[in-house]
Amino acid sequence: MPSAVHELPDNIAELKAMVLASRAALHSRDLLIEKLKHQLAGLRRHQFGARSESLDQLELTLEAEEIARAAEQAPAAHDAAPHDGASVPDETKDEPRRRPLPDHLPRHEMVLPAPEACTACGGKLKPVGEDVTEQLEYIPGRFVVNRIVRPRVACACCETFHQAPLPSRPIERGRPGPGLLAHVLVNKYADHLPLYRQSQIFARDRVDLDRSTLAGWVGASTALLEPLADAIGRHVLTGQAIFADDTPVKMQAPRCPAGESTLSPRGGMGKTKTARLWVYGRDERPWSGEAPPAAWYRFSIDRKGERPAEHLKSFTGWMHADGYAGFEELYRSGAIREVACMAHIRRKFVDIQQSQGSAIAEEAIKRIAELYAIEAEARGQPPDERARIRQAKAKPILDGLAAWLAEQQPRISGKTPLAAAIRYALTRIKRLHPYLDHGILELDNNTAERAMRGVAIGRKNYLFMGSERGGKAAAIAYTLIETAKLNGVDPQAWLTDTLARIPDHKINRIDELLPWHFAHHQA
Repeated sequence: MPSAVHELPDNIAELKAMVLASRAALHSRDLLIEKLKHQLAGLRRHQFGARSESLDQLELTLEAEEIARAAEQAPAAHDAAPHDGASVPDETKDEPRRRPLPDHLPRHEMVLPAPEACTACGGKLKPVGEDVTEQLEYIPGRFVVNRIVRPRVACACCETFHQAPLPSRPIERGRPGPGLLAHVLVNKYADHLPLYRQSQIFARDRVDLDRSTLAGWVGASTALLEPLADAIGRHVLTGQAIFADDTPVKMQAPRCPAGESTLSPRGGMGKTKTARLWVYGRDERPWSGEAPPAAWYRFSIDRKGERPAEHLKSFTGWMHADGYAGFEELYRSGAIREVACMAHIRRKFVDIQQSQGSAIAEEAIKRIAELYAIEAEARGQPPDERARIRQAKAKPILDGLAAWLAEQQPRISGKTPLAAAIRYALTRIKRLHPYLDHGILELDNNTAERAMRGVAIGRKNYLFMGSERGGKAAAIAYTLIETAKLNGVDPQAWLTDTLARIPDHKINRIDELLPWHFAHHQA
């Protein structure tokens, strides 16, 4: 391309050709800049959490602001406090009204006696009421040792020895009780506390539990609880509709045997590889179904389509999922029918609107919001009523959204992120139509995505799964804990009870230990 005026040709046709070439180059550059801006905005939102799906940084910001505000108000409150012993209310009118402390917490009452006589005149005092101030305090949990004493006795006549048998324990010849095992599991898989941190916390109570010891307990406990996780899996797969999703997790690759190449598929120099954690959920609460909700997790060393095929070989029905190509073989068999996810469609337009301020993306988001407003109206209704509401109100909006997107598509460059979002939406909307006709289906796959939140948070607190067995143990623990939470059951209380009972429980009656039965028993 000429860089000076005297280098330009005098021929008009050549000048026109140069102008057209320059325009094409500029247009291509603009498209590349727009694409890079979109990618950069997405990476920034992913890193700093400035999106609705990731609120970690926002929560930390709000917490910091609240701490700073409280620190600023504390000196003023101290200066304004009366010094004559007069009673003052706990809250001012400008402060938000606090909820009462839970009734189930034990109360330790301390009575501060009033003066016996009036300090002003010395007269006799009479009661006219009382002020009660409650303060929430925390007493750290403490370890105890259960001493199981079994006297040995002998017959005075035949000298035969007798002794009561030792009760079964979760870990044979192991020292941890069921409550401690449940505590370690919940800390790691519900509260995302790595084992080395738990070891440090226990050390503050002068209890020396090495990380390797805790890891052994986790492996033994999940192996004992595996039949219960399998029972939850069977329950999930008997549903009419399920929700499926997967997420990447790091797994330490096995070291190569001596003499084998590091390029061998069996592994490398102890490096990590990307494995997969899958979840299959069942939740019939939106249409008042009677089956308890549950989440079943599975671990695999890769993301091949054969993995979900193996997991779902006994399932027949509807499956909410994203556009993962590995599911296509399942749909072709006819046993599993697909329901697409509106949340995935919406998320692409949200990313574009936030990074570029696109009016088309904003309009798409508004139309999708109308569909969710209708879902809020239909929630809790029986399936037939939900289908009626959707046919009357949601179908025109969904059809209108597809038609409007099809009109916009020719007006924008096909290489832009917005065009890609529109193509994705038009493809997925066609596979979302079954939800209009079947009240047991949902508009999105958020049930499965919510089940993956705990995995995503926990992934930040550990580097990798130590092995395929470690991944399987994690899947069992996530299955048990997430299912308990879905049923409103305290995971630690349920696991404590279950770990105490399961060593002697008959395998053909394992369903009796499922968390929803524990909830009924507690009620």
